[in-house]
Amino acid sequence: MLRFHLGCVLRHKTNFRNMDSIAKPMANLYVSTDAKAALAQSNPIDIYRYHISETLAPITGKPSSEIYERLAWTQTFDKGDLGLPVPALRIQGKKPGELAVDFAEKYPESDLVGKPVANGTFLQFYFKPEPLSRLIIPSILEKKAKYGTNDKLGLKDESEPSSKKKIIVEFSSPNIAKPFHAGHLRSTIIGGFLANLYNAAGWEVTRINYLGDWGRQFGLLANAFEMYGSEEKLERDPIGHLFDIYVEINKVSKPEEDAIKEKKEELQQAEENKEDTAELEKEIAAMEANSVNEKARQYFRKLETGDKGALAIWSRFRNLSIERYEKTYARLNIHFDVYSGESQVEMSRMERAVEQLRTSGLSEDSKGAVIVDLTKSKDKNIKKLGKALVKKTDGSSLYLTRDIGEAVKRYEKYHFDKMLYVVSSQQDMYLAQLFKILELMGNNEVAERCQHVNFGMVLGMSTRRGTVKFLDDILRDVGEHMHEVMKRNEKKYQQVDDPEQTADTLGISAVMVQDMKGKRINDYEFSVERMTSFEGDTGPYLQYAHARLCSITRKANLTPQDLRSADLSLLTESHAINLVRALASWPDVVQNTLKTLEPTTVLTYLFKMTHMLSSSYDVLQVVGSELEVKKARMALYEAARQVLNNGMKLLGLNPVERM
Repeated sequence: MLRFHLGCVLRHKTNFRNMDSIAKPMANLYVSTDAKAALAQSNPIDIYRYHISETLAPITGKPSSEIYERLAWTQTFDKGDLGLPVPALRIQGKKPGELAVDFAEKYPESDLVGKPVANGTFLQFYFKPEPLSRLIIPSILEKKAKYGTNDKLGLKDESEPSSKKKIIVEFSSPNIAKPFHAGHLRSTIIGGFLANLYNAAGWEVTRINYLGDWGRQFGLLANAFEMYGSEEKLERDPIGHLFDIYVEINKVSKPEEDAIKEKKEELQQAEENKEDTAELEKEIAAMEANSVNEKARQYFRKLETGDKGALAIWSRFRNLSIERYEKTYARLNIHFDVYSGESQVEMSRMERAVEQLRTSGLSEDSKGAVIVDLTKSKDKNIKKLGKALVKKTDGSSLYLTRDIGEAVKRYEKYHFDKMLYVVSSQQDMYLAQLFKILELMGNNEVAERCQHVNFGMVLGMSTRRGTVKFLDDILRDVGEHMHEVMKRNEKKYQQVDDPEQTADTLGISAVMVQDMKGKRINDYEFSVERMTSFEGDTGPYLQYAHARLCSITRKANLTPQDLRSADLSLLTESHAINLVRALASWPDVVQNTLKTLEPTTVLTYLFKMTHMLSSSYDVLQVVGSELEVKKARMALYEAARQVLNNGMKLLGLNPVERM
């Protein structure tokens, strides 16, 4: 087996004097050069994992690779830094508790790790503080924004840097001319985070906004603009104005539809009574022909047949809306590579999907409609997916054929390895049907790469527009509330250069953190008072923690060279040691989040780390300390600020330096 010197890893691409001092006492340690050894560059704690697993292998009689896989961070530091559940090694003979004691006694103390502690069926490993500080702090200060990221996770072949895996993240996806509701807000925040996460893992990420930009509503919009539209209002606020005129024309169409429905009920009654219905049928036909909805259908048919005039108006509405969305998304640190939409799926692809469903025997006629009846399957997991509607009785295709066509189109264009649909849990059944039908109709290579990332509902959200939840309204209202909160501390308020901009940033942080605090699937109550508080685990609290670290940096008045030359052996206080232990776990947090796809995995870590910081300031004072101690503590605080900054940016937050 090939092996390499650990000292080489520790000296690799570093200028820090401390790295030599840690490499020398470990010069005789060797670790395997299997696939995970390369991760030591991205995750310094892998050095400890290799050291422990190599040392334990001859003691346990188990391969080091098997031990490595089972070493995990503990929940609290009193239980060690890494823990090993002995039962997971599946060793026959002695009881797991007895084996744990036996292994602890035989495990030799080293320069990196003390003798392990047997606690029940667990082995607890404690890292020695000084070598850990000398490894972690310089690593963070050198890698800066790259600390915690690992480009190799996104490679198909680690020996080929250009072999990046490809992922599509479809998120946000509002309907043009309709409110940007809470579900779109959650999709936007979670989707933006997931795109950042996969980017940090080295994947090639394509962010797609699949707009609701097609259908009869555009016929209504075109007619509405002709009746109620204002060029000035359209240019100033396209999304708001299109929604307003959409509401106005629905005030006309709704009574018309109600009247037509009433006449049809009369017709049905007359037919049952075998009365003459000729005049009534003529009346209904005339009402339908002159209705707003019929004019909308006629206009939409123009769009479908490529009428240049109709397409020009539609294109203008769409482009103006996208321009406005882009400005709003920019405030959330979110961008899209592609603005796609329902309009971009060619009719030929939809017809091909319908034909494939028919020829494969998946679809069937049902009372004039076309369905896929999955309840007929012998597989109980497929049976529970129910029936999916392909075509309505009037022959019009539904979302299913459009989404089948779009999924296949994307695979042909991007050759993605994974595609995430960030859509609310209300669509759980529909997307499960979509993926299964894709598979059954022969598109298994597409279906197996698709994943639904779902989320719960937002409760109690309202704005100045009442129940209409435009994203701009939400952000403005929260930003203004945040501004009022800031004004309550007049002294600090006077020190902020641009209080309104800072309030806007804090407000956005408040909204995003409240959204990401719990597990995605959980519903949550939208509370402006709670989210804008500086107390508790909120966005403003995280921003305050970052701003305070920036303030300490300014007051310390030290140079980067001062921090690089710091004697980190001076960090002997328990507060300092535990903070280093927390900073060491950040790369693992990022990697674990790739498994959970939960923003709260990152947030929980950041809040825990900032609470540790808060309790450290009185003990680990920088200003007023002796120079060498000051340098060491400032190096620790700068490393903490960098990790906090990295975590906040991964979540999509914009860290402030003053507030």
